[in-house]
Amino acid sequence: FGLNAAAYGAVSSTTFLNREGTDCKSSMTGRGSSPTHRAEPVFLMRAASLSVKDWLMPFIKPRAPRAGKPQAGGVPEERKRQIRLFHRARTCYVPARMAPTESQSSPAPLSCLEKPLPLDGFRGTPDEIEQQWYDRVYLGSGDRMKQLTWRAVIVGMLLGSILSLTNLYANLKMGWSFGVALTAGIISFALWNAFVRLGISKSPMTILENTCMQSAASSAGYSTGGTLTSAVAALLLLTGQHMPLGVTFAWIFFIAVLGVTMAIPMKRQMINIEQIRFPDSIATAETLKVLYSEGKKAAGQAKALLYSALFASANAIAMAAGGEQWLGAAQQQILGNWYQRTIFFKWDLMFVGAGALVGMKTSLSLFIGGTVCWALYVPWLESQGLLPAGAGYRDSVGWTLWGGTACMVVASIVAFLFQWKSIARSFSSLGAMFSLTKRRELTDVEKIETPMSWFLAGQLVSLAALGYLAHVTFDVPYWMSCIAVVISFFLALVVCRITGEANITPTGAMGKVTQLIFGGIAPGHVTANLMAANITSGASSSSADLLVDLKVGYLLGANPRKQFIAQFSGIFLGTLVSVLAFRSMVPDVDALQAFNAPGARTWAATAEALGMGFSHLHSIKVLSIIAGGILGLILVLVPRYLPAAGKWLPTPIGFGLAWAIQWNDSFLFFAGAVLGWAADRFFKAKSKEYKIPTASGIIAGAALTGMAILMFSIYQAAR
Repeated sequence: FGLNAAAYGAVSSTTFLNREGTDCKSSMTGRGSSPTHRAEPVFLMRAASLSVKDWLMPFIKPRAPRAGKPQAGGVPEERKRQIRLFHRARTCYVPARMAPTESQSSPAPLSCLEKPLPLDGFRGTPDEIEQQWYDRVYLGSGDRMKQLTWRAVIVGMLLGSILSLTNLYANLKMGWSFGVALTAGIISFALWNAFVRLGISKSPMTILENTCMQSAASSAGYSTGGTLTSAVAALLLLTGQHMPLGVTFAWIFFIAVLGVTMAIPMKRQMINIEQIRFPDSIATAETLKVLYSEGKKAAGQAKALLYSALFASANAIAMAAGGEQWLGAAQQQILGNWYQRTIFFKWDLMFVGAGALVGMKTSLSLFIGGTVCWALYVPWLESQGLLPAGAGYRDSVGWTLWGGTACMVVASIVAFLFQWKSIARSFSSLGAMFSLTKRRELTDVEKIETPMSWFLAGQLVSLAALGYLAHVTFDVPYWMSCIAVVISFFLALVVCRITGEANITPTGAMGKVTQLIFGGIAPGHVTANLMAANITSGASSSSADLLVDLKVGYLLGANPRKQFIAQFSGIFLGTLVSVLAFRSMVPDVDALQAFNAPGARTWAATAEALGMGFSHLHSIKVLSIIAGGILGLILVLVPRYLPAAGKWLPTPIGFGLAWAIQWNDSFLFFAGAVLGWAADRFFKAKSKEYKIPTASGIIAGAALTGMAILMFSIYQAAR
């Protein structure tokens, strides 16, 4: 008891926490301020030695004096004061090293479902900010809920692999890809609740299991497929042959590893310390909270996604069974050469769903750009004898894509340069990013963060593997691969910051920046230009995708190391499925030509122009490049400096992309946007709840069915 008295001390000048977690007022502060991490005093004043009787005095009922016996002089006043002081301190301070009793324990921290998202962030030094997040957000959620489980990772990998087929098909058809995390989250929530009702599973997934599942799905479905439909497909267009299958597997896998591990230092700086918002992450976190708080709404969204997918699938089957052929024959008789210029009506619901998601401005820009291209520019080329009448899409796009590509490239780079503040902050925070590891003792947050050693290992292994593959397969010098990886880190740093601040992921612009750099370093080397830029674009895309997922986990109090493991796990199955599916859909260059493949055509055209120069191009193509570049510059500058006039101008990405896809596809984009706008206008509440699941279901159903039909036709032809 003497030791206890010394520990509790005469502490009238020291701050402690009482059982409710509030401060006992005094003039001196301790190290902590949380009821979970109880404070210890900076110093302890020497306490008087108290006897057992003194310590127990407040709890002993006083007895009446015995008759006939005189009373002792009583307890001296100074002794009473020391006892009162000791018991006041004892009720105010519970030492961290003593296990509290049931009556003394603090109330359990609230879970992420019981408290609002920390959208306003935290204030203080970097250590204080991270500790506040740990105390207020992580505790009660990440330290108690299930998160990294086998079922979460396996379901995420399977859903992501299935949805990767959607992105592959959509990218080849229209040059657009969509994040799969939220769609996978809705499907998983509904699926696992159904398993619970059927008795297949004992418990539904927790909200943090769903975040891990989304990370695995996103990695499998999004991070691995973009490279295949851009640079790898462009290489097929330029050379006429595929990369060896084993090389393709390794190339896609190590680019994804490079990008995922590249995000490790960026996460602590951008998400933990600077607390960049990442708007898509906020929307996803809010949606997950709604799913787990309002089961009826979640079930309705899942049904909307399922029914729309079935409807789109039935439409695709009907069109493949003869509907498209019948529509085409009827329109060809009426439209003549206009039909060959792709100005006809084709009912492909995938583009309608994409238009509803993309929005009115971009979809209208696509429609305007497509009309100018296919109704004005292509007939003019025919009148000049540069194209035969009724040449068709494949021959015409070889002329039209140059102006559209120039418009998109110039606009992307100029818009990127206008983000100079974000760029400056990216490089100014570079030192702080790596200084976070220079501590001898790990803090609470560092114990759950992904270690920097994983970053170093991932970068070194990816550098060695990509350098070897590029040298052996594409005859790219080792020093050039090293430069590409180093450039990738700095450009990925910028891409991730712009994604978090502006909700735009400029991976295309980053690829073009690298193509420009290597056009100067290695002129005439088309393959080196293409594949070096592919490293930058693929790595930066994977980094940004992981940070978006990690921000969702940060808002919900997830364990970031467990999220990283889930994301990394998705790479394996995602690479396997996406590469095999791509090679099945595109067995040769003729099969690729049958798709629009606007992304691949843009990459190939840029590599060809920068690698071989403009001298081998027709003068009309060179003029198209100049005109497209000037138009792209205007479409970026006017909205920035003359916003009143700029709101009436098309977006450069939408206008330029329309020159690489068919007119009927841009029309369907516009039709979908009109339907989405009408839903927002006349059914606002229902639209807010069901538009995104319905549009996502349409895209998934149409793409998966279209791919199945394509596989069946390839199988029939092989027989």
